[in-house]
Order: sequence, then C-alpha cells, then structure tokens
Amino acid sequence: MHASVLSAVQLAVTAGLVGWMLTGFTHLPGRWLRWRMFCRARFTIITLDGTRNGRTEPVNPYRYLSPGSFLLSPERLQAIITHLTRPGGYDRIDGRGRVLCAQGEQPIEVIDSVVR
Repeated sequence: MHASVLSAVQLAVTAGLVGWMLTGFTHLPGRWLRWRMFCRARFTIITLDGTRNGRTEPVNPYRYLSPGSFLLSPERLQAIITHLTRPGGYDRIDGRGRVLCAQGEQPIEVIDSVVR
C-alpha cells in the first residue's frame, strides 16, 4: 500500500473510534456515565462516625477495601460495618452519604450500624 492510502485508512479508523468513544460517554436522560463499565457500578460516598466506649471518632470504610479498589456498594459497606462492630470493635457506626449509580444519585444512611 502507498503511504497516503495507509494514512487515510488510519485517519478513518481513528475518527471512527473517537466517534464511538464519544457516543459511549454521552448522557442518557436520567442516567450518568453510560459507558458499560460504569452502568452497573455503584459508588458510595459516605462519612461515618464510630462510637466506642462512649467516644465518637471518624471511620474510614475505604481503608478496608482491597488495594486498587475504589467501588464501595451499599452491600460491601454493610459487610465492612458488620466487621467493624464485632465484639471488641465499635459499639455502633452512624453516617450519611450518597450512592451514585446508573439510576442517578440517591441518599444513603447508616443508623445504628445498619445501611439504609
């Protein structure tokens, strides 16, 4: 192939890929991050306070995720809270935050160590 034909093919393929990627990241009504990796993921952004022996201190649930992991679903958050409230741990954990998912943003609460 001539260099100009190869260059034209590369340009067309690149433009097609860029167009495909742009449409993959556009918003659908009522949705955010349409890309397949994000459409099933749920992110939890939350602030927690743990009570132990009558004293309250901040709790970082992200510290208990696997290295390199940043997705914290409500189910995973409940598992972490259950682990932290075992005997010898916190008496209770409370907090408020937001869950981000394909359906949008929703409030989340932790009351008396239960995710609601």
